[in-house]
Amino acid sequence: MVEKRGLGIWLSHAIMILGVLIVFFPIWLAFVASTVTQPEIVSPPMPLLPGDQFFINYKKALLAGVNVPVGTMLTNSLVMAIGIAVGKIIISLLSAFAIVYFRFPGKKIFFWLIFITLMLPVEVRIVPTYEIIAGFGMLNSYGGLIFPLIASATATFLFRQFFMTVPDELAEAARVDGAKPLRFFWDILMPMSRTNIAALFVILFIYGWNQYLWPLLITTDPEMNTIVMGIKQMFPSGDDVADWPVIMATSILAMIPPVIVVISMQKLFIRGLVDSEK
Repeated sequence: MVEKRGLGIWLSHAIMILGVLIVFFPIWLAFVASTVTQPEIVSPPMPLLPGDQFFINYKKALLAGVNVPVGTMLTNSLVMAIGIAVGKIIISLLSAFAIVYFRFPGKKIFFWLIFITLMLPVEVRIVPTYEIIAGFGMLNSYGGLIFPLIASATATFLFRQFFMTVPDELAEAARVDGAKPLRFFWDILMPMSRTNIAALFVILFIYGWNQYLWPLLITTDPEMNTIVMGIKQMFPSGDDVADWPVIMATSILAMIPPVIVVISMQKLFIRGLVDSEK
């Protein structure tokens, strides 16, 4: 039994390592391509080891890019992703708190109206949303990129389900101690929701970072381009020649912020997804 168990562990680890290598190999090729010259990429076989053009290619991408410096697009994407993640979490926390702890007519109706919006993604309501944002003069602005995407029925539902597991005695004790609703929310519910907030922040940050269609419609000024838009615009059209080292360097740079967020919040993220302790 011990030998079989040991063999199973080794086999599972071997499969996991193989899967990681399969996933990592294209990323490694992109990194290698970002450190070599254009002729080395277009002339097969492509090298599998990094070249000596690392600083040159990444400096060209960050400061020059193709249409807009990559540094500017990274800043735009970072502001948009953080704004969407923080905005979604704040609105979802407050709406879930109101639905669970306040009594008002039509409470269930309001909750289901929020929940039904899950069936209406941005792509479905994109024309009226664009008209509203344009009417408010928010084209080519961070507000136009962020505000239409900060409502989240999913996060509201998840926080509602979590708040419903909090014992009623806790709210009663806070009320007896003279705590106002917002004091109870800030001092008790917020610390208890820390892991859930962290898990949602990671998911929502990546959601905001990967947005393409909405920024494409809402921005006409190249200075407001996001990094996902920038990568797409770097690909040549017609007889133009692609600057593949810069494109690959931009792709690697585009992966760094989400990776940093996931790694820095890894423990809280995993705990928020699997921890059942309340």
